[in-house]
Amino acid sequence: MAITAALVKELRETTGAGMMDCKKALSETDGDIAQAVDWLRTKGLAAAAKKAGRTASEGLVGVYVSGNAGAMVEINAETDFVARNETFQSFVLSVAQVALESGDDLDAINAAPFPGEDRTVAEQMTHLIATIGENMALRRAAVVSVDEGVLSAYVHNQMAPGLGRIGVLVGLSSGGNADVLADTGKQLAMHIAASGPVSISRDDLDQTMVERERNVLSEQARESGKPEEIIEKMVEGRIRKYYEEVCLLDQTFAIDGETKIEKVLEAASKEAGAPASVAAFVTYKLGDGIEKEESDFAAEVAAAVGG
Repeated sequence: MAITAALVKELRETTGAGMMDCKKALSETDGDIAQAVDWLRTKGLAAAAKKAGRTASEGLVGVYVSGNAGAMVEINAETDFVARNETFQSFVLSVAQVALESGDDLDAINAAPFPGEDRTVAEQMTHLIATIGENMALRRAAVVSVDEGVLSAYVHNQMAPGLGRIGVLVGLSSGGNADVLADTGKQLAMHIAASGPVSISRDDLDQTMVERERNVLSEQARESGKPEEIIEKMVEGRIRKYYEEVCLLDQTFAIDGETKIEKVLEAASKEAGAPASVAAFVTYKLGDGIEKEESDFAAEVAAAVGG
């Protein structure tokens, strides 16, 4: 496969590696970006296998909780100015409330009646676009509930109650004391916002992620030239560290910096008088995974003057 300048640029932006290293990585992997990222990581030339700091969309994450259920939505707009607009803020919270009733299917939410208006959610958004003058989109929605226990929410750096750039919902299943569970749930939600786990435990972690990490770690270890039996021990140690990074129960509690989350739940269970477990959690970071379209400001000004 021909290695184009565009491919090299994409890999360089993804990994932060040098241009020549990116070109070599693509040559070694026949132009496959994902494999090239892993190749660079194996050589110690890329720190991570994801794009960092490239969140693109503006707007708000909105959270609405009622009883043992909560909903979270992300609604994007073109600029960060719209997030300060009270009409837009009210719209986001209302859509989160609709999501709690309609579920997390975007088509169902868009087709649902918008509270207090003779319009659907989609029609109300169209009206808002015309009023505010910015394009908007309902990007995603999630609903978390527990049959018995508590549903806790946290919004980091709230712009208004229930509105911000990072939101977390976490459900604790337990028949124990609700006040104790609510305190624990709130602390766990704050921890999740700070630590970014991708699964509750090792059991529900995507095994393809684990195998990919294991392969990269194995190749890194082999670069040292050590015997296979030593390499195996090195890899297992690093995999345990990986679990501590991505599995909630294996993580160290961000609030005290020393207790494992599994132990936090054990203590909460004892205090609440009944076993408590994390049933589910969802984290939204505004614009996560969306690339902002880059523009040449000087060229835009020149074009505007010329026009």
